[in-house]
Amino acid sequence: MNDTPTTDTPTPTAQGLLAGKVAFITGAGRGIGAAAARLFAREGAKVLLAARTEDQLKSVTEEVRAAGGTADHVVCDLADPVSVRAAVDRAVDLYGRLDVAFNNGATIQRPGPMDQLPEADFDHVYAVNLKGVWVALAAEVAAIRATAGTGAIVNNSSIGSLRGNPELPAYGAMKRAVNSLTESAAVTYGPEGIRVNAIAPGGTLTEMIRTWEAESPGLLERLKALTPLRRAADPDEIAQAAAWLLSDRSSFVTGTVLRVDGGARA
Repeated sequence: MNDTPTTDTPTPTAQGLLAGKVAFITGAGRGIGAAAARLFAREGAKVLLAARTEDQLKSVTEEVRAAGGTADHVVCDLADPVSVRAAVDRAVDLYGRLDVAFNNGATIQRPGPMDQLPEADFDHVYAVNLKGVWVALAAEVAAIRATAGTGAIVNNSSIGSLRGNPELPAYGAMKRAVNSLTESAAVTYGPEGIRVNAIAPGGTLTEMIRTWEAESPGLLERLKALTPLRRAADPDEIAQAAAWLLSDRSSFVTGTVLRVDGGARA
C-alpha cells in the first residue's frame, strides 16, 4: 500500500512538441496524414488539412476539434499546381503564418513490371508524387520565409526509394527523387533557418498498402517477414517521426532521410 500523501494540485501539462506552430499537411484525409493531423493538434499546433476528398477532410477536422484542437481543411489536388499553391496560401490566410509543413500526400501505381505500366499512369504518379511535392515545397518555403521567418518541412518518402522496387518502379523512382529534392532544399534553405527532412516509412497499415495487397495477395505477410520487428507500423508511429522532425527538438537535423521501417533496411 502506498501511504504517500496526495493533494488536489494538478500536475502541469508538458508543452507539446509543436506548441504555437501552424502546420500544413497534405494527404490529411486518411492514413498517415490523418494521424499526423490528430497528433500535431494534440502537440499544440494549429493545423490545416489538405486532400482531394472533402468528406474525409471534414471528418478528421471535426475529430480534431472535438478533441480540443484547432483545425480547418482545404480541398487540394496535388496534380494541380494552382490548387497546391492556393492551399498553402490558405494556411496563411487562416492563421496568419506558416511554421511547419508535412508533404505526405501521394498516389499509388498499379503494381507490376515497369514495361507493363501505361504511360498515362506513370505521368500521374510523377504529377502527384514528385511534381506535387516540388510545388508544395516551393510554396511552403515562400510562406515560411514571408511569415514565420524560420521553420521546418518534412516530405514523406518510402523505404521503397532506397532499393530496387520491381513491383512499384514508378512509385519508387518518384520517392527517390523526393529524397534528392529534400537534400537539395536542406542545403539551399538551411542558411535561412528553414530545415527540410524526409521520412522513409516501411510497411504501414494504410488504405494505400491495402490497395497494393489486393493486387498482390500476401504482400503484408511478406513485408512483415522482412521486418525485424515482425509487424507493420500504425500510421501514428510514422506521424510521430514527422512531428519530431518538425519540432524544435530536432533543431540541428536537416537534409536527412529518416528510415521509420521497423529495421527493414538494417
